[in-house]
Order: sequence, then C-alpha cells, then structure tokens
Amino acid sequence: MSKSALITGINGQDGSYLAELLLERGYIVYGILKRNSVAENQTARLDDIYWVIKDNLFYADMLDMASLVGVLQKCEPDEIYNLAAQSHVRISFDQPIYTLQTVAVGTLNLLEAIKLTCPKAKMYQASSSEMFGNSIDDDGFQRETTPMIPTSPYGCAKVYGYNIVRNYRSSYNLFVSNGILFNHESPRRGTNFVTNKVVKTAVEIARGMKEELKLGNLDAARDWGHAKDYVKAMWMILQHDTPDDFVCATGVSHTVRDLCEYVFSRLNMNYNDYVGHDMKYYRPEELNVLKGDSSKLKTTLGWEKTYTFESMLDEMIKYWRNKYVL
Repeated sequence: MSKSALITGINGQDGSYLAELLLERGYIVYGILKRNSVAENQTARLDDIYWVIKDNLFYADMLDMASLVGVLQKCEPDEIYNLAAQSHVRISFDQPIYTLQTVAVGTLNLLEAIKLTCPKAKMYQASSSEMFGNSIDDDGFQRETTPMIPTSPYGCAKVYGYNIVRNYRSSYNLFVSNGILFNHESPRRGTNFVTNKVVKTAVEIARGMKEELKLGNLDAARDWGHAKDYVKAMWMILQHDTPDDFVCATGVSHTVRDLCEYVFSRLNMNYNDYVGHDMKYYRPEELNVLKGDSSKLKTTLGWEKTYTFESMLDEMIKYWRNKYVL
C-alpha cells in the first residue's frame, strides 16, 4: 500500500522538489497552498506534476488551526513535511510579527493539529541554519550541538519552532524531527534571494537588458547547496527508525563576492564592472559566516550531496540563459 505525505508550502522551491521526489517513490502526495490573489502564479513550480496532484491540493493557512485540522482529516497522511513560512531573512526585519506568527505559531498550530487528528504520523520540521546566528564552534563549523544565538526575527522564530518540536516529541511521544538545513538554492529559488538574484541579473546584463546589480554585504559567507540534495535529506530523516535532529550542509562556505565572481566570469564579464552596493539590502544585524557539519546526517542516514557550489550555479545560469533566448 502506498504511503501518503502532506507538504505544507508545497508550491515553494523545496516543496516542489520534495513532491517530485515522493511521487518517484510511489507516494500519494497532498499539499497545502496559501491562497494567492493571482491563482495562475501560485502553482508555477508544480507545472511538471500539477495534473498528477491537482486534486490533492488544499487551501489552508498555518495561522488557521481549524483549516489544518480539516486538511489532516481529509488526507490522513503517514508523513507531514512542514515547509510553509515567511522565509526571507531580510524581509523578516520588515515584518517581524508576521514572520513570528507563520514560523513559530504556525508550527505550534500544526503540532496541535497532528496531536489531535493523526498522532501516529511522522512530521518533518524545516529548521534553519539562521538559528545559529554568529555562534560558531572553534573549528569553524556549526552542528547540532552549536549554541543557537539568532541574529534575525526569522532565526528567532525558527528557534522557537525547533524547540517546540523537541518539546512535543518528548511530551507526547510524537515522531517529529528537525532538519537544520543550511542555504539551498536552485533555478526555482525566489529571485529576491541573493543567489538567483545574482544569476538572473547577470544574465540580463549579458543580454543587454540591465546595466547594474545592487547588493548588500558582499563579504557575508554562506554554505550553499542544491535544494534537490536537501529534500532528499528531509525524506531520509523521516525514514529513520527514531525521531531526531540533523544538520544538512555541504561543509563549504563562499562569500557573496565569490558568488558574483563565479557567475559573471561564466558569462565572460567582470563583476566589478557591474555590481554596486545599496544599504537597503544590509540587515540591521549582520550574520557573517555559516558553515555546517553534516557528519551526523552522513554517518547515521548515509546522505551525500551530488551538487557542488559550481555545478549548482551552472544549472541556474543555464536556466536563465534559456529563459532569455533571443
């Protein structure tokens, strides 16, 4: 008998890749959408599988627990992947209350709904490297035991979500696990996130469509992986025999400057000729370096990445070059 899975935020970058992965593994896939006034746009990332899952998509909201209960009662899922959130860190400074509500209260609402309707289901919680902030171990890495000292409203909200998952696991014997994922990108990443913003704009500059790219802190360093690799880790975490918490990262950091240099050079340009600064893209409190240690995930579950920083960016460059074929 096929397993069934419910994905909150199924129409996001991670949700769309995860849905494809689960379908390949024979799952019945359900998804939660937050209503968008332009309905044609909200399932764009699901185009390749839309006709397979269109009858399994439901409108609900992480702040409306009744709607979550209703979806869970309809789906009766074996696995639940909580990916819904206001996930842009810089915007979380502009919308701190909304970010806290969707990320923290939304996670609590889902846990309560699971406890009430399907306590035997397994749940994956999308935790984040932003929870660590500038806290880093002596060897330069962040791992499951690194103190969490977040530097943004988003990171603070994710710390609450992480801890309430652990609390419900201990208090109510629920199979709920955290994946502490570091930055992960793809052609499906929102273009207001720095990786896809850099790639898209660089291709537009190469095509003569734009003249410059404005960015914030070029020296901020991140551990960037590919979303395809990371959704596989999500699935593996719920296949483990016990609920637990795992860091997922590549173990290699690059600066935004490195990102610009690589992307522009692949398009036969020098980034220094086109990239400028705009203070509006700086955070009120900067996060300097993120670099994760996935030893536990690799040793316990056998996870391995298949993309490098360069191959990930090459795929993104190819996507936007094809998008703008003259």
